Amino acid sequence: MTYPFVLTSLILGLLVAAISSAQASETDPAAPIKLGAVKAAIVELESGKTLYSKHSDWVTPIASITKLMTALVVMQSGQDLDEWIEIPKPDRETRKNAYSRIRIGSQLQRGNVLRLALMSSENLAAYTLAARYPGGVDAFVGQMNKTAASLGMSNTHFVDASGLSSGNVSTAEDLVKLIAAVSHYDKIREYSTTPRYTAHFRKPRYALGYGNTNRLVHRNSWDIELSKTGYITEAGRCLVLLSKLEGRDVAMVFLDAFGKQTPLGDAGRVKRWISTGDSGRIAGAALRYEQSKSKEYPYLKDNL
Repeated sequence: MTYPFVLTSLILGLLVAAISSAQASETDPAAPIKLGAVKAAIVELESGKTLYSKHSDWVTPIASITKLMTALVVMQSGQDLDEWIEIPKPDRETRKNAYSRIRIGSQLQRGNVLRLALMSSENLAAYTLAARYPGGVDAFVGQMNKTAASLGMSNTHFVDASGLSSGNVSTAEDLVKLIAAVSHYDKIREYSTTPRYTAHFRKPRYALGYGNTNRLVHRNSWDIELSKTGYITEAGRCLVLLSKLEGRDVAMVFLDAFGKQTPLGDAGRVKRWISTGDSGRIAGAALRYEQSKSKEYPYLKDNL
């Protein structure tokens, strides 16, 4: 007579365990999440629901995250992506802050110039796109700022197309708006997530191989739909990406992190948090950097 009771208890126990597991797999906005980036925003793109934010309204230099806006302006301009365009001599800002293997005066199709700017963060490629825009660099940067305003990016300002200048500033919440805008362009998705690419130039003819600056695009465990890394001293390590997580398109913005590994680790922590409710730990050096920069910001913001 005890068997039915034991069986019923066992079934109830399994049901409770299944329910608990399902609840744990759902994102709980109140659950603690640990990130090394000083500023961050995690948003479910389709619904616009903010899953997590951290100092997401703090204005900060964004380095090569800038190139997503560069890509948007190029795509909205309607310029021919198949047109061969000449690589110009860079301006002072680009020349003094970046080395490029591309030969001045050689040619590459506009679309592949854009690919190099996005997937490998090639600064001369970004400058070339601006220089070959109707009206030149000044007109291009002006259009970047007009586009930012049209997207409601009220705390964003650009002064160049590459992100080498610390004068290019934004916020994590503004950059979510940019992710949403560029995600509508299949070419930007494709170019930014290209793992490796060999560019074939002409006049003269030569080839250069490039790799994506975000190593997560090489991993089968990730379904990354959009990606951009960034770094200058004033900005720290930055990463934005759009990834399919638990069946949802999730936009992630990580700004001002310590070392190359921290923003990649933050992406992994978000992924783990969404699936289990636990983000995991942060390395001590990254945590100390985050705490120090968070304290400094009130004194730095007036100089941005």
